[in-house]
Amino acid sequence: MDRPVLLLDEPFGALDSLTRIQMQLWLAETWQRHGWTIVLVTHDIREAVFLADSVHVFGPRPTRVVYRLEIDLPRPRGAATSGVPEFAGYEKKLLDTFLDVSS
Repeated sequence: MDRPVLLLDEPFGALDSLTRIQMQLWLAETWQRHGWTIVLVTHDIREAVFLADSVHVFGPRPTRVVYRLEIDLPRPRGAATSGVPEFAGYEKKLLDTFLDVSS
């Protein structure tokens, strides 16, 4: 691809759960190997926490960033990453933010 930035808009949204996890693991490994900057749009909180170094939550129209969360989980990340307590903490912060924004 010879490009330093990879833009992905809901790339795994239509996949079944197992295939989605396999593709997330593939993307994490590919990122680790190539060091690209990846901009990933997703509505999946777990996916965002697993793949991201930083998550930006957008508000309603006119849109703006209402929250930014730095994800400080060690890399490389694998299937066991979602079982660590910090992962659950990041998920909770993002879910609470989404609930606040949507109310």
